[in-house]
Amino acid sequence: MRAYSPDLKERLVRAVADSQPMREAARRFGGAVTTVKRAVVQERETGSWERKPIPGRPRALGEEQEAVLRARLEAAPDATALEHCAWWAEQQGQELSEATLWRAIHRLGWPHKTRAWQPVSAMKMKKHEPPGVRRSRNAIPSSSALSTKGERILP
Repeated sequence: MRAYSPDLKERLVRAVADSQPMREAARRFGGAVTTVKRAVVQERETGSWERKPIPGRPRALGEEQEAVLRARLEAAPDATALEHCAWWAEQQGQELSEATLWRAIHRLGWPHKTRAWQPVSAMKMKKHEPPGVRRSRNAIPSSSALSTKGERILP
């Protein structure tokens, strides 16, 4: 929701000051009664109808810096977020948290997946082997293969 203009707030406060009920002023100017109350209180406390500043601290990365980040993402698409943070600290002289970097990446519309899908290689697609079959020559045999249970030892 966008902030109400100072002009509208001024009209709301003047209507209430001219002894118009808050509900009537809200209905007349197409706002909510709460908006009228807040405008009246703000005018009493500050003497102004100007918008209040946006709470919180400003973004760590501005528009110019986001353009630099986009170029970095295009140059090194396979780098991890922590690698991008380290690069940013080295090149820009500003420490970024991983969360700050991810928010900036999200604002840029950059996808999380950096590589296109590729099928699993043939080496990884081994057929399932029956239990007990060794997979390599260097494999250590399991304890069940060394067992003498069931074998009869003759004297």
